Amino acid sequence: MLRKLFRTKVKTQFDILEKETVDEIIFRTNKMRDRLILELMARGAMRIGEVLKIVPNDIAERNILLREPKSGREHEMIFIPQKVADRLKEYVKTRNVGLRDRIFPICYEAARSVVLKAGRLVGIHLRPHDLRRHAATYASRSGVPLEIVSKIILRHSNLSTTQIYLGRISGSEALKRIETIYS
Repeated sequence: MLRKLFRTKVKTQFDILEKETVDEIIFRTNKMRDRLILELMARGAMRIGEVLKIVPNDIAERNILLREPKSGREHEMIFIPQKVADRLKEYVKTRNVGLRDRIFPICYEAARSVVLKAGRLVGIHLRPHDLRRHAATYASRSGVPLEIVSKIILRHSNLSTTQIYLGRISGSEALKRIETIYS
């Protein structure tokens, strides 16, 4: 117990997926349910458990109301792209999902295997949280301020938690960004 309490923390460096890889993962997935699950995690920065809790009553235009989020708040708002919102609404309509029924009535392990299988389609080991990390890093590298990435996209209470998610930028990438800013 003492060893665990006083051990030095190991900083884990995650591989961040490129946008092209995530797009390929999503577009190679044929089953609409699985594709929507992947899109909500990659484009909405949702956790897998959050995706599985969604009911049609929670969807409004381009946002999803998340009840009982991990933060302990009463609810949080998730913002998704219009195309993903349209596909989600169409899926609910064609499947005739009841207003209070879960849109994806599968267990956590089944959803996790959907993600693993999707990764194998493109030859990578994909974990569910990799898609959330991708959403954060892609937003950050696209010029979205860190505060927005942290508080709105990832819904973290602390900026330092968000910085763990963001991938490292190589020297060549940093130079390219500096050139873009000052040219």
